[in-house]
Amino acid sequence: MTDDLTWLSMRRLAHLIATGEVSSEEAVRAHFERIDAVNPALNAVITEDRERALAEAREADAARLEMGADGELPALHGVPMTHKDTHETAGMRTAFGSPLFTDNIPQKDSLIIARLRAAGIITTGKTNVPELAAGSHTFNQVFGTTVNPYDRSKSASGSSGGVGAVIAAGIQAAGDGSDMGGSLRTPGSFNNVVGFRPSNGFIPHALPGDPWAWLAQSGFMAREVGDVALLMNVASGPHRLAPQSQPPTDFDLPEFALDADYQPNLAGVQIGFAPDLGGRLNVEAEVAAVVGASQDVFAELGAELTEECINLSAAAEVFRVQRAYDFAALYGQLLKAQPEKFKDFVAWNIQMGLDLGVEEIIAKDKARGRLLLAVDRFFADHDVLVTTTSQVLPFDASIEYPTQINGVEQTDYLDWMRAATLISPTGCPSISVPAGFSESGLPVGIQIVGKPGADVKVLQVAHAFEAATGHAQHHPTF
Repeated sequence: MTDDLTWLSMRRLAHLIATGEVSSEEAVRAHFERIDAVNPALNAVITEDRERALAEAREADAARLEMGADGELPALHGVPMTHKDTHETAGMRTAFGSPLFTDNIPQKDSLIIARLRAAGIITTGKTNVPELAAGSHTFNQVFGTTVNPYDRSKSASGSSGGVGAVIAAGIQAAGDGSDMGGSLRTPGSFNNVVGFRPSNGFIPHALPGDPWAWLAQSGFMAREVGDVALLMNVASGPHRLAPQSQPPTDFDLPEFALDADYQPNLAGVQIGFAPDLGGRLNVEAEVAAVVGASQDVFAELGAELTEECINLSAAAEVFRVQRAYDFAALYGQLLKAQPEKFKDFVAWNIQMGLDLGVEEIIAKDKARGRLLLAVDRFFADHDVLVTTTSQVLPFDASIEYPTQINGVEQTDYLDWMRAATLISPTGCPSISVPAGFSESGLPVGIQIVGKPGADVKVLQVAHAFEAATGHAQHHPTF
């Protein structure tokens, strides 16, 4: 049953383990067998602890037997999962893709990992990231480059590129990640999986660290929207040391994640369809064609579409200034002490933050206020915005980033990611869902954006599109 286990949804695998039809140890062994089969070609999993994982799996099986048929197990009891290598894992190396942290063994789990483990997840290893999670291409001087399961000469994107690759390749059904400028959504697009950035504070930042941080958000990737919904259910919610926690209550599972016979219907849903974000994006022709075709799918599902878009005129300033500020806060002192340990464009972004003046920060805050007002106006009469996830197809893995789009030079390593970076500072929940493939077989995603707090609505719309198209069922070959 090993091959079947690797392609099950996370919800289905959890059910089989809970009922005893499959043991946790079987699931963990199948997981490692799949890593052995495909990871040498991908370089996505960069740290493992098989002995600990198998011991925990046996403990999970014993706990299920002791509890009996009437016992209530955690939602993800005995399910194996690798984690993004920027999420700290107690007793397991977390290197952040950087030579500065190659020997870093955290003493505590980060909040998202702690909540996953409380829900029954068995930690098996870590997945690759760009250096310090900077940029949407997963390569670093410690572990090398992670490549795309659909074409091993192409990028898996980033910074959650390792997560996207392991899900696409059947190593696991879902995984945790984080997203500042598209780091869940762009890998979702490149790897033909779902990548969800929640509303600010749903998975909050807590002490230790900066509990006031807001631009980067933790979230999830999966092959199915329903698995993302389940992960949000177990990992979101307030924390006493996280002052920006939202919402104050648990994230309820939507009906589609609970009922196998649920029939999606978008009748009455108001969609603003803006593939180029109101003229703000330069999109490759093949990407534009796939994204454009999604319009008919939404119409057939009963949605009402307009060509309106959020006024994002303030978004670029907010994103770039806040990102530079956050990089300086996190890594400024390390850059001063060991500049040779940083890639050039990461050092550039940190230095940009160190060079910020008070007037620039004040201007950014005012721009953020204008952006908030624009978001409020748009969602007064729209349920979601549908747009492009990535302006480009998965690109050559040997380059750092695309320097041109349709012959137009990109100013720096952030410029080609505008489809995602212009959405991040809005604070809106946003999801990338598989939308189809290019003529050469490379994945393309669409991005669905909702008003802050409307995460369930975004997931419902995404599930409807997923159910109507089935693109995620097209797996890569090895």
